[in-house]
Amino acid sequence: MSQSLPISIVDAIAVSVNDDASIATVNDSVRASIGKVICVGRNYAEHARELGNEIPKSPILFMKPASSVVSVHNEIVRPNPAIYGDTHYEAELCIQLAADLSAATLEQAQKAIGGVTLGLDLTLRELQSKLKDKGHPWERAKCFDGACVLADWIDPQAFGDFKNVEYQFYINNELKQNGASALMLFPVHELLVDISHAFSLQAGDVIMTGTPSGVGILQAGAALTLKLGTYEWQSQVR
Repeated sequence: MSQSLPISIVDAIAVSVNDDASIATVNDSVRASIGKVICVGRNYAEHARELGNEIPKSPILFMKPASSVVSVHNEIVRPNPAIYGDTHYEAELCIQLAADLSAATLEQAQKAIGGVTLGLDLTLRELQSKLKDKGHPWERAKCFDGACVLADWIDPQAFGDFKNVEYQFYINNELKQNGASALMLFPVHELLVDISHAFSLQAGDVIMTGTPSGVGILQAGAALTLKLGTYEWQSQVR
C-alpha cells in the first residue's frame, strides 16, 4: 500500500496488503500457539442497534487468521486510510483454549479455558460495508495484518464463572466502551459449546466474545487504554 496510490476503497480490494511496512507485524512467538481466532458478532444488543443490525437469535461467527494477531505492547498501525478508509475499533473480552473442544458439553467448555485477556477487533468499516452490499465475503475488512490486537493472558480462575466480568476501553483517557459479560446475549461458556458444535476448536484457539456499544474510528496519535479489573494495558496508534 503506497501513500501515492490515488485509488478508491473499492479499487483497494485488489491491492495487496503486504507490499510495504504500513501494516503491523508480530513476532512469530506471540502467535505461535494460536491456530485461529473466532469472533462473535453482535453479542451485545446495544452494539447491534448502533450499527443498525438485527439482534441475532444465535451466535454470528467469523474468523481472523493467526497472521492478523499483534500484541497490544506494539504500536498499532492502521492500513493506509487514504486507500482503505478509517479503521474502527471494537474492544472485546477474549478467551484462549487450553484443550481441544468438539461438540462439547458445558462442563467441558468450562474446563477448556486456559487464558483470558482483552483485545481489539479492528475493522475497515467502509470496505466491509461495500463488500456486504455486493454480497461478497468481507475478510479483507477484518483479517488484515494487525487486525487482532491482544493483551497479555491472565489466569481464568480470577474470573469465576464469567457471569459478571467488566472491562473498559479508553481513548486519550476518555471512556469509549464499557463492557460487561452480564450483558452478553450469549454467555462465555455457552458460546464455547455452540462454536464447538459448529466446528472443532483446538488448544490455542482464541475466541473474541463480541463488543459492546461505543465502537468508532481510531485516529493517528491516539493513546489507548484497555482495563480488565485490576489489569491495564496501553498502546498508541500510528
